[in-house]
Amino acid sequence: MQKLQDLHIRGTDPLISPQQLKDEFPLTEASATTVSESRAALNRILNGEDDRLVVVVGPCSIHNIDSALEYAEKLKTVADDVSETMLIIMRVYFEKPRTTVGWKGLINDPHMNDTFDIATGLRRARKLLLDVTGLGLPAATELLEPITPQYIAELITLTAIGARTTESPTHRQMASGLSMPVGYKNSTEGELQVAIDAMIAARSPHSFLGIDQQGSTCIVNTTGNSAGHIILRGGRTGPNYDAESIASAAERLAAAHLLPKVMIDCSHANSNKDYRQQHVVWDDVVAQRADGNAAIMGMMLESNLNPGQQKLGDPSQLEYGVSITDGCIGWDETEKLLRDAHAKLS
Repeated sequence: MQKLQDLHIRGTDPLISPQQLKDEFPLTEASATTVSESRAALNRILNGEDDRLVVVVGPCSIHNIDSALEYAEKLKTVADDVSETMLIIMRVYFEKPRTTVGWKGLINDPHMNDTFDIATGLRRARKLLLDVTGLGLPAATELLEPITPQYIAELITLTAIGARTTESPTHRQMASGLSMPVGYKNSTEGELQVAIDAMIAARSPHSFLGIDQQGSTCIVNTTGNSAGHIILRGGRTGPNYDAESIASAAERLAAAHLLPKVMIDCSHANSNKDYRQQHVVWDDVVAQRADGNAAIMGMMLESNLNPGQQKLGDPSQLEYGVSITDGCIGWDETEKLLRDAHAKLS
């Protein structure tokens, strides 16, 4: 009989179940408190009951646990100092969508050598999230598929659906069952309607294939998730952080009976993919917010211990605290931007 399936499959490997991982790295009281309180605060901001600015800041991607923890400790100090005007959430991104090919992130390839030791990646990711939230610092990430959330979602305050996947029915269904607010990015072309459609779709109940806590294939039945917002990240048509673009987005959201709240991504197309230009976007949007633009509920910055980016070669030769994906601003500039914004918003 001619073989008709698995023609391009090299093999399959068993994987630890979500429950087994949680037994190894159980939720702590400190982490549970951080996540619960920060999710509640984020929802109040979305609903207009808290006028603080949400700031999602941190590395483009996590590839070194030690440098990520050092960053978290520095950020926690600043977060406490600016807490009256800003809710600081650390970017802890473990999965990276690629335009073609490239390193897929800590969970998929923790050793950065194409061995795809996903079990180790999941362990490192969950342990880091426990450490970050244990400090009292909320965490944000981007979720690329509906399996990973079963392992780490209880430790996440805010998640994002990326520009390449906002139009995907799989991601909209996944978002409908997530327990935290979700940000939907405009498309890589700059189109906003796909993100609005995603928000509407995710508010409704869905049923889809997934896994349960024991790792068994199951039907996931959701209630719908109404906690969402748009992320303006620019596109091939140009940046969209200017006052006119923000006002247009707010009007379109209101017309769709959605909360007219937007988050501005200072990176990607808004900075013309030049990390050194993030401060231009930041300063402009902070000024708009200080002038009373209530549609701006948050901002995103790609930041690391040290500025720039480096190519992924021999993992043992990588420069400490420098991104291996998108370029990031360094810590000194990050702290200055945060503290200056706090002074302007006070």
